[in-house]
Formats: sequence, structure tokens, C-alpha cells
Amino acid sequence: MLRARLFLSEAFRSIAANVSTTVAAVMTVLIGMFLLGLFIALGSWVISWTNHVKKDLVVNVYFCTELTCGNEASEKQIETVRAQLAGNPDVKEFSFITKEQALEEMKRRFPELTSDLARNPLPPAYEVIPIDADRVQEIAGTLEPAPAGVERVTYGEKKAERVLQVATIIGAIFLVGSVILLVASTILIANTIRLSIFSRRREIEVMKLVGATNWFVRAPFMLEGILCGLAGSILAVVLLLLAREFALPGIMGRIESPDDIRAWSFSIVALVLVAVSLLVGAIGSGITMRRFLRI
Repeated sequence: MLRARLFLSEAFRSIAANVSTTVAAVMTVLIGMFLLGLFIALGSWVISWTNHVKKDLVVNVYFCTELTCGNEASEKQIETVRAQLAGNPDVKEFSFITKEQALEEMKRRFPELTSDLARNPLPPAYEVIPIDADRVQEIAGTLEPAPAGVERVTYGEKKAERVLQVATIIGAIFLVGSVILLVASTILIANTIRLSIFSRRREIEVMKLVGATNWFVRAPFMLEGILCGLAGSILAVVLLLLAREFALPGIMGRIESPDDIRAWSFSIVALVLVAVSLLVGAIGSGITMRRFLRI
């Protein structure tokens, strides 16, 4: 306990001796963690949205009818396609939709288009749900050329490409932005520790002459970096809390989204920010001590 108090007092003394640089480091961590928190909240919400949209990416296998091919697909042809889908490892599940079921669904969704139909023009079909939405094209490719009795295979090619491109771009922006913010915070904390080491270089020499261990010398500087990171993350969490309470209701009130689309909870985001800021502070301190504290 006595040693821990000594390390903390030395860390606070070093912080007080370099107030301007420490404040700059804390503010950088504050801005970085605040933006990182926004990135996490927005990124997790958009990823949830893309996952929701990906659920609509299915492969539809439409069978022949008298109107399209001149004759109806036989039971044997339908069973052949079923066996092919059942043996595909990329297929999560599939269901057979009869002509009658397809017409009932069409009447429910578009009653104005089906009010005067003389006969059922819709084909029977398999609706195939992939294990991974990225595999819809591959599943459709296994049914090309179309097996006997199959009129066409569709998977919403343009929609699938747009959704997958959006998901890829969002993931790349989130990754690059987060890395830039973390690197900037780490560098400024490292510079703060370097100034502390430089201002106390004679004191460090005396400590080594009287037998102080390496970790005894390093610990206060490590704590200083961690405290800078912790202070910045706490302030960032407070700002995010204020934004959630005052700004978010006005924004979300104008956006309609299903119940299964949601961002990470605030408590998880806050814990991530605190953990990341402590890691950034420790890394920044470690880098500086390795380069400038040759003991």
C-alpha cells in the first residue's frame, strides 16, 4: 500500500508539473474516445440494419407453368431440385411455396392487382435462405443452367450487391477511423510522458544511483499515462451520456426502424471506451519509456 501511494503521488506530481501537456493529452483522448463512442454506436446500429436487410436476401427458384413454359413442372423435377438444395452446405433452410400460397400472398400485399384475375398465373417456387447472405450468388450459381422444370432462378442481384457493398464500406470506415483516433491518442500520451521524463531526468539518475529498480522508476510514468487515458474516457462517457439524453431522442424520432435494429447498449459502449483508453494510456507510456527511459 505504501509503495502504491508513492507511485500515485509521483504520478500526480508529474501531472501537476506538466499541466498544459497533460490537459492536451486528456483532451485528445476525450475527443478520440467521444468520436470512437459515436463510431461504435453508429457502426453497430448500421451493422444491425444491414443484418436486418440481409434477411431479405433469398434465392427464389420458380418452376415452369403452362403460361411460361407450355407445361407444368412435374413432381419428379420439383423433387430433384429439393434434393439439390438439401445437399447444398450454403443453404440454411428452404420452403416450397405452392401456386395457391403464392396467390394468397399476392392478394394480401397487392389486392388491387389480383381483384380481376381469371386464373392463377403464379408459379410454384422454392424460397431458399442462405447460411450467409454473402452466399446468395453462389447458391443461385449451383442452379445454373436451370434444371429441368425450372423457369428461372433469382436472388435480387442488384439489391444484394448494394447491401453487401454498403456493409463492406461501413466496416472499412469504422476500422480506419477507429485506428486513426487510437493512434492519435497514443502518440499524444507518449509525448506527455516523454516531457515528464525529460523534466525529471536528474531525479531519475539519482534514484538509480541509490538502488531504485527499473519498475520503481517506471511505475509513476505508467500510471501517469493510464490516468490521462482514464480521465479522457470518463469525460467522453459523460459527453456521450448528455448526447444520448438530449440529442438522440430528436434524431431517432425522425427515423423509423424495426425493433430488431438497435445499437449496442450505452453501458457496453462506456465499458469499451474505458478499457480502450486504459490500454491506450498504457501503450503510450510503454512506447515512451522504451525509447526515452534507458534504465
